[in-house]
Amino acid sequence: MIKEVKIGIIGGSGLYTLLEAEGYRIVKTPFGKTPRIEIGYIGDKAVAFLPRHSKPGSLKVSHAVPPSEINYRANIYGLKKLGVERIFTTQAAGSINPNIKPGEFVIVDQVIDMTKRRVSTFFDGKTKIKIFKDKPPVGGVVHIDFTNPYCPELREVLKKSCEEEKIFYHPKGTYICTEGPRFESPAEIAAYRILGADVVGMTGYPEVALARELGICYASIVMSTNYAAGTGPVKITHEEVKEIFNKNIDNVKRLLTRAVKNVPDERKCECSKSLEGAIA
Repeated sequence: MIKEVKIGIIGGSGLYTLLEAEGYRIVKTPFGKTPRIEIGYIGDKAVAFLPRHSKPGSLKVSHAVPPSEINYRANIYGLKKLGVERIFTTQAAGSINPNIKPGEFVIVDQVIDMTKRRVSTFFDGKTKIKIFKDKPPVGGVVHIDFTNPYCPELREVLKKSCEEEKIFYHPKGTYICTEGPRFESPAEIAAYRILGADVVGMTGYPEVALARELGICYASIVMSTNYAAGTGPVKITHEEVKEIFNKNIDNVKRLLTRAVKNVPDERKCECSKSLEGAIA
């Protein structure tokens, strides 16, 4: 069994067969258990795949947990305990920007949080957690810098990989995360457009912030699966979203496979230094 994994992937049902799996782990954390995490290889690199919507502690891989009920802290901390330093994620989203068509990819560079009930930090002023192997647990109040929410180095890896695989992509965009599980109203989409959002989804936050708190590099492949409410001509259904995503799942797999192979051995970004100057 692979003892340490430095690359993680968080995604949905279409990616369950992405790895050459050698085993699995369910990781116990101070925040609860993770779902079943597949451990295996893409090429010669060890990878951990976490199915975002599976039930915590369950051996069964499923789409059973709605976006607002996902234990994001356990998932991110569980990957950290496995040794993960870099995370790629996939997310389905609705297009607010009319230039982003269903089926197209966006390598997002900014995020807006419109969630309401999700715990979005490890540092609640009471809990102390182990982050660094050679340092004591960290607790108290922490204010991380979030100027570049998504790792610039991993975003460049994704863009390079899209070009090598000849996959059309948008090189930047702003992702707005809503609470769900319902889709948004046309009035909400109109407001989000004014705020500068390009795509809207339900799972991208607080993952990105939690990863930064732990010094993990994080980048997202956002696939447009529909035009957002009031933007397109038809009613939005989950079946429509699934259909578009499944039609493009081979492109997602090709992109992730290439991206993992293109990840440099050493990190040259600032993500690992997220706690420097951040602890109150």
